[in-house]
Amino acid sequence: MTSDPTLADLTERVAARRDRPAYGHDALITCDRLVRVFTADGVEVQALQGLDLLVREGELMALVGASGSGKSTLMNILAGLDTPTAGAARVAGRDLLTMSARDRLAYRREVVGFVWQQTSRNLLPYLTSAQNVALPMQLSGRPGGRSRSARRALAERALELLEMLEVADCRDRRPDEMSGGQQQRVAIAVALAGDPAVLLADEPTGELDSHTGEQIFAAFRTANERLGTTVVIVTHDQAVANEVSRTVAIRDGRTSTEVLRRSEVDAATGDEKVVAREYAMLDRAGRLQLPAEYTTALGMRDRVALELEPDHIAVRPDDSDREDR
Repeated sequence: MTSDPTLADLTERVAARRDRPAYGHDALITCDRLVRVFTADGVEVQALQGLDLLVREGELMALVGASGSGKSTLMNILAGLDTPTAGAARVAGRDLLTMSARDRLAYRREVVGFVWQQTSRNLLPYLTSAQNVALPMQLSGRPGGRSRSARRALAERALELLEMLEVADCRDRRPDEMSGGQQQRVAIAVALAGDPAVLLADEPTGELDSHTGEQIFAAFRTANERLGTTVVIVTHDQAVANEVSRTVAIRDGRTSTEVLRRSEVDAATGDEKVVAREYAMLDRAGRLQLPAEYTTALGMRDRVALELEPDHIAVRPDDSDREDR
């Protein structure tokens, strides 16, 4: 019989996860020219148009984008709820394009945890918080899962997760006896119960006020730091997006820009500050999407002028009309 890992066991894995290279073939999540086409009434809609994405094991990152940009489609694919049309997508060594229905079910149980925006979708209403958290472990089919000692171990593990997320006082409450913020923190515990490689969350603070949203994000950060779980959050909440070290923007079905944040110490004052830098994403064909606010500010349309400098490429508004006059 294999015993379930305790929080102490899981915490010991974090250091090894942190030391791995940032990107490359060993990235935990790899999307390469990912395409998803939907057909309705004979009309094809490309939700993803050759999207590229790499996520390092142990990252805490955010995906942002306007409605219809493709970010929710991407999350459904990563969660094993939808299948790509073309391209490549791998999560923790699993090929998302070739999995059978049985493989996909095992993938959702063993590899990913998911938290929905709607609190009502995350928890079974007739179970207590502790029972909701224990259920994924009971469904995992571990040997000895029905013995008294195994049930005791599941209860202890469920309580550990609830304590870690500061909702242990809700263990005997059903969802309708808790606030929205408490329900979402219990939902995170449920998603973590199977020790997933990746925790995905689709607008987890969308139904909550800003203060409660901060508490939910703190719960994701706790899971990331204590357990080393890779966390990917889709959000419209800029406050959440600003709290992660990496924010990837999706536009028109492709990754367009990326903001990286890091802490630096001011040499003059000795104070620590967060420095953010925005990058445009360059695909294999050499294409990039310039931020809309930049192109609008400079009146860029249709085409731009390029100049190769010794250490950079200059991108300027098209001035050919003025040159012709």
